[in-house]
Amino acid sequence: MTVAIWAGVMLIGGLGSVARFMVDRAVARRAARSFPFGTLAVNISGAVLLGFISGLTLSHNVALLAGTAFVGAYTTFSTWMLETQRLTEERQIWPAIANLVVSVVLGVAAAMLGQWIAGLL
Repeated sequence: MTVAIWAGVMLIGGLGSVARFMVDRAVARRAARSFPFGTLAVNISGAVLLGFISGLTLSHNVALLAGTAFVGAYTTFSTWMLETQRLTEERQIWPAIANLVVSVVLGVAAAMLGQWIAGLL
């Protein structure tokens, strides 16, 4: 890999993480509940975006920068798991199960939607 690609990953990954923070906070502020709606919104929108990117004909480097750097930094598996675990610690078992099931089902559907949209172009 070239230095330009590494620099692009750092810069675009940084933008993805800032976007994640902003979306998560905006949604969480509006929802104001113990359920992690901010993380759910980030991960579902990220699934649509990654599905869209994967449905396009992109060069390897562009796909790497858009998919891995931006979307990889934007979405978050670890926060999703930590928030689910936190719900179980607080004995909110049904919300924890809902967080798992809804995230997976909507995530797969969102990725398929993104690919479908890309296919229309």
